Amino acid sequence: MDLIVLYSGEFGERVIGNLINYSTFCISCADACTRCKAAKYGFADSIKGFFELVDTAQLPVFIEDSVDEYLPNDIPNADIAIVSEIHNDLLLELMPILKDSGIKAVIVPQESAAIIARPQIEEICDREEIEIVFPKPFCDLNLKPEDEKPVIRRFVSEFGIGRPDVRVEVDRRGRITYVDVLRSAPCGSTWFVAKQLEGVEVDNKRELYDRISESHHSYPCTASMERDREIGDTILHKAGYIIRAAVEAVLP
Repeated sequence: MDLIVLYSGEFGERVIGNLINYSTFCISCADACTRCKAAKYGFADSIKGFFELVDTAQLPVFIEDSVDEYLPNDIPNADIAIVSEIHNDLLLELMPILKDSGIKAVIVPQESAAIIARPQIEEICDREEIEIVFPKPFCDLNLKPEDEKPVIRRFVSEFGIGRPDVRVEVDRRGRITYVDVLRSAPCGSTWFVAKQLEGVEVDNKRELYDRISESHHSYPCTASMERDREIGDTILHKAGYIIRAAVEAVLP
């Protein structure tokens, strides 16, 4: 499966780095690094292009002139696109262009409280027969069985990113000895959280929650700390709850 990424901001760069999984991408463990991700995956050959667009903050709220100057001139053929934190007007104009490049599905992660023109974008994608999702945050990408989005479902399976999924080993004393990452948050934070949980007593919920929260913040998560009206909390907090739920779901 071939992928392209169009982004504006730090989060897009982090997702690309995690997918490529180059040796110096994750430095969160510093001198304690055990190279837990080394050679386990790498999708550089699948990424057919990544394009950093102009920072949304540098553009007017409404772009009255042509948006062509802000979009890539030549988008390679691919199956799916991740489009992160770009201006609404660019996003609206981009969908038919992506269709012409063979794109069958688009993921628009929402890492900030900025309002995205979802109804208009969904209308365009429905007309162009493009699958689309708006996970908030990206690590909440979790398709339901009834969701008819085969391309996005294949992406989650092949690239191993989306809503975190882990396997936990616990010794006879009730301490976590190993956490295996089956599916990671797109930014790669799940791997770091997994390493920090080794040695934690599963029955000590306070220690468990604190360790998850501290490691999740230390990675760091790039989601916004601005309160989001739709979820009634900050998006960063929601991301923290997601990884905590993933760990709790597999504890004995």
